[in-house]
Amino acid sequence: MAQRFDVITLFPEALASILESSILGRARREGRIEVVPTNLRDFAINKRGSVDDKPFGGGPGMVIRPEPAFHAVEHVKGLDPRPGPVVLLTPQGRRLTQEGVRALAHHERLILVCGHYEGFDERIRTLADLELSIGDYVLTGGELPGLVVIDAVTRLVPGALGAEEGTREESFCAPDGGLEYPQYTRPRVFRGMAVPEVLVSGDHAAIAKWRAEQAKARTRERRGDLLKDGQQVSGIGQQGND
Repeated sequence: MAQRFDVITLFPEALASILESSILGRARREGRIEVVPTNLRDFAINKRGSVDDKPFGGGPGMVIRPEPAFHAVEHVKGLDPRPGPVVLLTPQGRRLTQEGVRALAHHERLILVCGHYEGFDERIRTLADLELSIGDYVLTGGELPGLVVIDAVTRLVPGALGAEEGTREESFCAPDGGLEYPQYTRPRVFRGMAVPEVLVSGDHAAIAKWRAEQAKARTRERRGDLLKDGQQVSGIGQQGND
């Protein structure tokens, strides 16, 4: 059965082009994943399509009201008998990591709730099994983070990638959780920059050793935060900014 993603959003049209392209598009056409958008405005509180209101206590912007969010989540849960965690996409959530992606991929279904405006009424958080952020910055809405989650999880769906072993060597996917080694292709020399001789030597043991050394050095140089006594700092517990 296909991995299912339900996306509750005010802008379902924002998802279309990405979901039709590249690996995601092929995975959908092959029936490996199913993405079902639900328009939050279908659960508006009035005929004008209102889903937000001014914040109590004053302040700029508008806040998504609880009624549309609760009704939308309750409706979406009934669309498929399979249970799945409700994921609130918010800058206040845990920072998404590859370890977190692997945990999400164990679920046959994910319900992603995209925020907008100045955020959610606090009571909406009671709907969520998990709150996720994709980084310490604020976006206009949750649609892009939702697509990031869908893309990252889809790459772990069996058959979604042409080369399954590729996911084991990519950044954050190796056993030590570090960055990937440098990659080269033709031509062997370009504007004076040559491919390292070891990669064209045909010596597979030497190539494997070189790649391991390069991956470790690159991780230490660029993302030392991933290393702790030679090990990955694991978890998705870092908090994003509001």
